[in-house]
Amino acid sequence: MDVSNEAQPALRGRIVSLLLVDDHPVVRKGTRELFEGQSDLQVVGEADSGESAVRQARELLPDVILMDVSMPGMNGIEATKLIKAERPSVGVLVLTSYDDDAYVFALLEAGAAGYILKNAGEEELLGAVRAVAAGESALTPAVARKVLTRFSAQSTPSPVDDSLSPRELEVLRIAASGRTNKEIARDLDISPRTVQVHLANIFSKLDVGSRTEAVLYGIKRGWIDLSAGE
Repeated sequence: MDVSNEAQPALRGRIVSLLLVDDHPVVRKGTRELFEGQSDLQVVGEADSGESAVRQARELLPDVILMDVSMPGMNGIEATKLIKAERPSVGVLVLTSYDDDAYVFALLEAGAAGYILKNAGEEELLGAVRAVAAGESALTPAVARKVLTRFSAQSTPSPVDDSLSPRELEVLRIAASGRTNKEIARDLDISPRTVQVHLANIFSKLDVGSRTEAVLYGIKRGWIDLSAGE
């Protein structure tokens, strides 16, 4: 579930629209300037509060939202919940200075696809945005493992969704181990493109927008045994 450069080929020829959400103008300005130098990324709006983020997400329909956590009024957690309730397919990438586990768990529970700190390098941030736009996860391996273990402990076993085919469930379970699309393809002796199609079908059937959400969905329902790949 780490930030993956293999997300980039899936976006070839596509311009990703971005909404920047942060209550500090200087942060928004610096982030916008970084994206303006990228031909495949376009900032379509800025918000300085959770309320504004929800409103602009509804009006602008961005592909990816860079979401701050602590803001006056509605915080990033509540804003993410509301936005994902209205548009499950939108990718929310948290960009924050807070690395406390409680914030990470709360934001991923709310539907965020990734979590990155503001002291990250430019390439790391660009990679995370492109990964989220492609439906990939944008979590470091250490954070991903901690998150998956936490949600696994809280899982409630339930029947697997009948809409998922056996192959789709297999892909979802392998994705939970952190393997890339190429590695999943090699494990199943199929093409990476076929893996992408399976993941897209999974996202649609589970009404989620990213690999992070799909894996957490499966873990919380007891469909995925994290110890199986160890």
